Parts: sequence; C-alpha cells; structure tokens
Amino acid sequence: MNTIARLLVATLVAGPVAAQDHDEVWRLFVADHADPVVRAVDLEHAKVIEAFTLSAPAALRLSSSGRLVYAAQRDGGAVAVIDTGVAREEHGDHDDVTLTAPRLLEARIEGAKPVHVVEHDGRTAVFFDDEGVVRIVTEAALLAGDPTATEVATAAPHHGVAVTMGAHLIVSVPHPEDPTKLPIGVEVRDAGGAVVGELHACPDLHGEASAGSAVVIACATGVLRIEPGDAGPAVVFVPYPAGMPEGKTTTLIGNDTVRWFVGNWGRDGLVSIDAWEGAFDHARLPVRRVHFAADPERPRFAYVFTEDGALHRFDVLNAEIVASLPLTEPYSMDGHWSDPRPRIAVAGDAIVVSDPLKGVLRVVDAESFVETATIAVPGKPFALVAVGGAPHGH
Repeated sequence: MNTIARLLVATLVAGPVAAQDHDEVWRLFVADHADPVVRAVDLEHAKVIEAFTLSAPAALRLSSSGRLVYAAQRDGGAVAVIDTGVAREEHGDHDDVTLTAPRLLEARIEGAKPVHVVEHDGRTAVFFDDEGVVRIVTEAALLAGDPTATEVATAAPHHGVAVTMGAHLIVSVPHPEDPTKLPIGVEVRDAGGAVVGELHACPDLHGEASAGSAVVIACATGVLRIEPGDAGPAVVFVPYPAGMPEGKTTTLIGNDTVRWFVGNWGRDGLVSIDAWEGAFDHARLPVRRVHFAADPERPRFAYVFTEDGALHRFDVLNAEIVASLPLTEPYSMDGHWSDPRPRIAVAGDAIVVSDPLKGVLRVVDAESFVETATIAVPGKPFALVAVGGAPHGH
C-alpha cells in the first residue's frame, strides 16, 4: 500500500464520512460560456429557478459555507456575488439547511482582470492580474452589503494568486525581468501588508488547492506545502521525486475530508499527491484530460472527463482509473484553451457534467456510475458548482 493509501485509510478510520441523506436538496449554479449569465438549477426538479445577468461570462467559485458563489468576470472587471439561498446550521453530528430564494447581491469586488478567487481560513482573496493587486473580503461583510476590501499590492501586474492564512497572506511574486511570465515563488505578508521572511521559490507557479488548514501550490519542480505555524505560515518545498515522467502539475484539487491532493501531469496524466510524505503517484489517462474534480462525499475518488467524451472514476489510493462511462460526443483539446468544454461538480450522490454544445447537464449516479438524467439549460452551460444538504424538517 502506498503512502497516500495509508494516509487516506487512517483518516477514514479516524473520521468516517457520514452517509448521504436521501432527502437532501441540491442547487447547481451554472455559468454560460458565451453569455454573461449564471443560472440557478433545482437538481431534484431538473429545472432552472433563477437567472442572474452579469457584465461578462464568469468563472465560479463556491464559498466553503456554501452560502456564496463568486462569479469572476475576467473581462468584466468585477467579481459578482450570488447568495445561494442555502444556509447551513450545525447540529453536532449533522447540518440542517434552510432554503431561501437565490439572489444576486449588490456588493461586488471590482478591479482589472480578476482570475483567481481563493477562500481560506474565513477570508476570500481575489487576485486582479492587470493590477497585481489582491483584494480581501469576508462573507459576512458581503452578505451585509459591504464590499469594502483590504488591498495588498505586489511588485507588478502578473498572473498571480493569493491565499489568506490566519492574519497572514501568501501571495505570488512576479518574474522580476518579465512579469508576463509565470511567477517565481511566494512571499508571506503580515496583517499590515509587510513582507515576512524570504522569498519561497516556486518556478513557473501555477495551481493551488487546500485540504483543511493546509494549502499546496504547484511549481515546475515540485509543490509548496503551506500550513499554519506558531510564528505564521510554515512553507515547505516538496520536490517531484526522481523517476517521474517528464511534466509538471499546473492544476490542483483537494478534499477537506482527507489530506490528499490530485494534480494534472501534463495533458494526459494525473498524479495523487501526499505532500507530507513526498509521494507522487502517477497515472496516465487514455486520452487528454478536459477537467477533473474531487468528491467530498466519497474522498477515495475523484472524477476526470477526457476529450473522447468519457467520464472516469479515479481511485486516489491506487492512482488508477477504476470505472469509465461514455457520456458525451468528443470534445477535442485542440483549439483555444477557453473553448466550451465540459466541467464537473459533485452534488451529494450525483455527479453533474455540463455538456455545453448540447445545452444540457448530464447527471450520473455516483454509486452505480450510470447516467440517470439530463437537464436542459439555455445557451451553453459551462462552469458549475453544487451546494445542498438536508432541509429543516427532514
């Protein structure tokens, strides 16, 4: 058994994942690829219940509470904020959910070319590439109608990222000679915005994900593992081991239930990552990858969609595909990186895959791994997130 398998098994023994309630309700928020609109979809009744008009097409990020969706409009100069209408109330061994109508908040986070929106440790950091500025907000303030942000400037505009951790901020450092290239590392800023310590090198920085309190950032030569420490964030470089195929990770996903990460490895591979033991387990895909996503309910698995139109179940323990389902017509990865291609979200016992060229969402049962329904959505449904739970009175 590899180190990732040992870590995951130990975590599951220590804290098993609760079974999915059959009377949970789920909402999907779906961004159109071409039009500046985000639609709310009732998964149970397979229908659109609301549509929100924005300034430009958006990428979506769900807050950890499930209360907010951040709609980053890189060409619209703003991050719009949608109240999902799903409010969780903790009751020890379970959460209850109160449902209200979803709504577009008046508060928005404005700036030039927002790309990366990262929520961690109770705050949300938005990096504006064309300014080289981070703006930090809180969910509570946005819900109260206050978009006032704390601003932190970097040395130059660049394709960057920032992550909050306690009172500190981890932020990318632009290439000193050519800021249009990928960042060269990260630095830690204190509550006043001052740099703490030295540069933490991370050549060709691109890709981040969190698992619990830990954050991992991808580099050309390895990953940075960042965790809270007594004196501020502790940053450790974890190199790719010898013997890995040529390539690197540029996209990462994590799972808050267990401490693992999955990254791409080039265009046709995945890698399971134990950033504490330095284990990188590589798997080659049958064809090029389009998108992949974690499963919060079944943390042993992730899902990957490939350009031949197939959805695959990826076993993180053994770094292998254990099930495949032909789902759509092919979506070639030739062409522009931003062409409309499927995206994945997990909604309890359902895996939902957008099929933008057919104008539908495809629903796959997570246990049987068969397609169970399609949901028609106007336009070209593209990016999506899922939020839900058991409502009061269940």
